Amino acid sequence: MTYETIRYDVRDGVAVLTLSRPDKLNAFTGRMMHEMIDALDRVDADDAVRAVIVTGDGRAFCAGADLSAGASTFDFAKQGGGGKIDYSDDAARDGGGRVTLRIFKLLKPIIAAINGPAVGIGATMTLPMDIRLASETAKIGFVFSRRGIVPEAASSFFLPRIVGISQALQWCFSGKVFDAQEALRGGLVSAVHPGDQLMGAAMAIAREIADNTAPVSVALIRQMMWRGTGMTDPMQAHRVDSRGILSRGASADVREGVTSFLEKRPPAFPNSVSGDMPDYFPWWEEQGYE
Repeated sequence: MTYETIRYDVRDGVAVLTLSRPDKLNAFTGRMMHEMIDALDRVDADDAVRAVIVTGDGRAFCAGADLSAGASTFDFAKQGGGGKIDYSDDAARDGGGRVTLRIFKLLKPIIAAINGPAVGIGATMTLPMDIRLASETAKIGFVFSRRGIVPEAASSFFLPRIVGISQALQWCFSGKVFDAQEALRGGLVSAVHPGDQLMGAAMAIAREIADNTAPVSVALIRQMMWRGTGMTDPMQAHRVDSRGILSRGASADVREGVTSFLEKRPPAFPNSVSGDMPDYFPWWEEQGYE
């Protein structure tokens, strides 16, 4: 796919996905949705990519949905020409949710470097990302109630799990735009950096992962943690943990991890995400597992 609204660049094992409509503050469009999903597919298919950073081009991260269609921007039934809503139609699915669900399934760590305004889908698309960093000038808003709509991109699942139900409701009820320090106090971002240091901080986290860890272990850990947020009993986690310990314990990665530690040298893990995921993966698709 040729990208028109994003840039995709791999830098020594770290993929940088840049939202790139700077003249529109990187406003989200259907084209951007398809391009982001395609880029995330590339990330999972490329064993050389160990982590992902998502950021914005220019002074914004993403100013939300492109509102150039005016009052009919969110009137998808009208846009479709039928005038009726068919909830069963695949075309009725929320585009932001398609992106966040793809991020949720990702097998590589993903970091949001929120370099400026992140409003609406610009905020909610970061929620299934594993680590969020913000610049000092970032402004974030879950503004849906002020536009007459509701939170999207599966944010009613992600946001309360990240910041707690009370904080999530306060931000979504009010629809206000808040600064990076409030995001930090509320637990939405883990750190705030001067703008010229933001990408360096994100890259340092990505490099720590890329240079020192086993790709298959990281892929499993990511899914174990995210899928674990929906578990209702620790026995469910115990079952997944046990499978992981048994299968990984016999792997070439573990032999290399232990040997490199004893020999006091950097590890060179041989297993790949594309070819060496254990036979119990993806465990959540197992019939009757839940």
